Amino acid sequence: MSILITPETKILIQGITGAFGARHAQLSLDYGTQVVAGVTPGKGGQFFEHKDYKVPIFNSVAEAAAATGATVSAIFVPPPFAADAILECVDAGLDLVVAITEGIPVRDMVRVKRAMAGRKTRLVGPNCPGVVTPGKGPDSSGGCRIGISPGYIHKKGHVGIVSRSGTLTYEAVWQVTCKGLGQSTCVGIGGDPVNGTSHLDVIKLFSADPDTKGIIMIGEIGGTAEVEAARWIKENCQKPVAGFIAGATAPAGRRMGHAGAVIGGKEDTAAAKIAIFKECGVEVAVTPSDMADALLRAALAKGVSLA
Repeated sequence: MSILITPETKILIQGITGAFGARHAQLSLDYGTQVVAGVTPGKGGQFFEHKDYKVPIFNSVAEAAAATGATVSAIFVPPPFAADAILECVDAGLDLVVAITEGIPVRDMVRVKRAMAGRKTRLVGPNCPGVVTPGKGPDSSGGCRIGISPGYIHKKGHVGIVSRSGTLTYEAVWQVTCKGLGQSTCVGIGGDPVNGTSHLDVIKLFSADPDTKGIIMIGEIGGTAEVEAARWIKENCQKPVAGFIAGATAPAGRRMGHAGAVIGGKEDTAAAKIAIFKECGVEVAVTPSDMADALLRAALAKGVSLA
């Protein structure tokens, strides 16, 4: 099993005719992802062609979903139009939207969050690397790759990974793969202050997934999402969890990289989050290179095999 997506998930790509969207549509198709439609207003009736694939392009998400059965969208739409692209998916009743776009105005995302309240659609992102459920083929091909994560570093297995940082997501994936283990699903939730899916949301899904035996949670300074997840883990999750917090040397009040990485309260600092991780039984990785080893230590302490 996996969370959010499976190798059978049918996806559409909004912005498939742009340079960035087209490149990652190609990589997803090469990975074996079922990219069944593209959406670019004004280009309906055309096709996105890549090797043996001929993906139809539609003018709207509703048309694409009705014609192809797509239930998930990957958004590669420029920031001024990305919020409306997300809401188009909500109106079409899609199950999941993965917004890769960076630089969406906070005010636009507040509007999106309010409009999505009570609706069935889940949003991952924005400003995220996406979601990957590895397949069984060579270099984990035959799985489902949504977004910009490099597919070849993944390996099918039983470790769930959730991260605010894109590059640290890839680092954790590669470490787990190099240990001879693999991943059930990898979720990059993005680093913006207003996002659709939190650490806690993903941790709950991993906790309930019988195929996920261990979890790596990667956070950073700013906000309290990691703290909320850690406290839930202490009370509810029996699986081994390792955590890493980036930004230990960041000065208070200064934005560091991600728009949401700003220390604003006593639980926003790296030191505070690390202390709470330890208090809640989350094994702490001291450096980014220690993430997989930290999970192995947590698994050993609980007597759990991650293989």
